[in-house]
Amino acid sequence: MPTPAPLYSRPLSLWLCLALPLALIVLLLAFPPTSLDFAISHLFYSQELGFAGKHSYWLEDILHDRAKQAVISFAVLAALGLMFSLVYKPWTRLRLPLAYLVLAMSLCTAIVTPLKVVTGVHCPWDLSEFGGTETYSPLLGTREPTAKPGRCWPAGHASSGFTFFALYFLLRDRRPRLAKVALVFALALGSLLSIGRIMQGAHFLSHSLWTALFDWMIALGCYHFLLYRPQPKGLQLTTREPAKTVTSLD
Repeated sequence: MPTPAPLYSRPLSLWLCLALPLALIVLLLAFPPTSLDFAISHLFYSQELGFAGKHSYWLEDILHDRAKQAVISFAVLAALGLMFSLVYKPWTRLRLPLAYLVLAMSLCTAIVTPLKVVTGVHCPWDLSEFGGTETYSPLLGTREPTAKPGRCWPAGHASSGFTFFALYFLLRDRRPRLAKVALVFALALGSLLSIGRIMQGAHFLSHSLWTALFDWMIALGCYHFLLYRPQPKGLQLTTREPAKTVTSLD
């Protein structure tokens, strides 16, 4: 018979989960990695051909369009599961976890467009250094007058991968091992999608780093308010991970 779901959450390291991301945000603001951004983007750019991946079928149709559709499909299934849990009693216990998943993933993707509009940061392919017509300006710098403001910060497509940070927090209390797999998956998918867009000239590396940090903080915040239940002192934590069987060698 399976072990009941835990009443309390696993210990949460605020230093690792909160302080470290906040420190990275401060570092990015204080020391923008502009030189690194340009150096990496120049690896995929030539004056004769432009960005190597701009017209790539695999990068545009598969890694961009199809990947985005797959993530949207996953989110829709989660939303349908949430609605089903409202009317199907055996799924009542899934209502809060599904609500968390839908809310966290929705916020991770929803913040991108408003931030792009507010910041007006241009894509690499818009800049004169990469065959465009716009002048580069840092995130907190003054924007040069332009008829077409940029819409490239933070990276939107990277969020399709990093939004799965929510899956890690959803699983961390009940399935710790599977949660680690979800975390690696989110990091790997987000990084892969980020590299694809860098190769196409759609984003700098730092644009995706910002997206990863935003999505992590959103997933963490939603988890803290909806799912996190601190363990009272002196109470032994239980999880749904099966206990290991120890065999005596005596």
